[in-house]
Amino acid sequence: MSKLDRYDLSILAELQRDARISNQELAERIGLSPSPCSRRVKQLEDDGYIARQVALLDRKKLGLSLTAYVLIGMDRHTPERFETFEAAIRNLPQVLECSLVTGMDADYQLKVVVPDMDHYQKLLLGHLTRIEGVTSVRSSFVLNQVLASTELPLTHLR
Repeated sequence: MSKLDRYDLSILAELQRDARISNQELAERIGLSPSPCSRRVKQLEDDGYIARQVALLDRKKLGLSLTAYVLIGMDRHTPERFETFEAAIRNLPQVLECSLVTGMDADYQLKVVVPDMDHYQKLLLGHLTRIEGVTSVRSSFVLNQVLASTELPLTHLR
């Protein structure tokens, strides 16, 4: 699929809001009959526009009440050093996001969720600071999450 039309964009917008919507309901909302709607969803999946469908869990109900953004500084900027760090981070389920960044006096930014400060300290001292090449760790803790969305903006594609 080379260009997304208004039906494709409507499908993506609706599925971002509720991936469990039935094909019948989706078709009604976007103004197509069920069969072409289903084909379009399949094509969007095949083309990689829909990467996967997941359940969004309530982290607080699961006892994960502390969120931290962590800036990591590295001693060397080599592919090998970055690969070592990234491989270690992939093994830490508390790390929800890891981004290689610029402009922040850091090399990586992590988003971490843990039950409490004791668990954060264990993650920090038991794992993060022990990764080869890590020279600095700066943490900021979320006081109140004002906005959290998983919906990507699509208006630039219209």
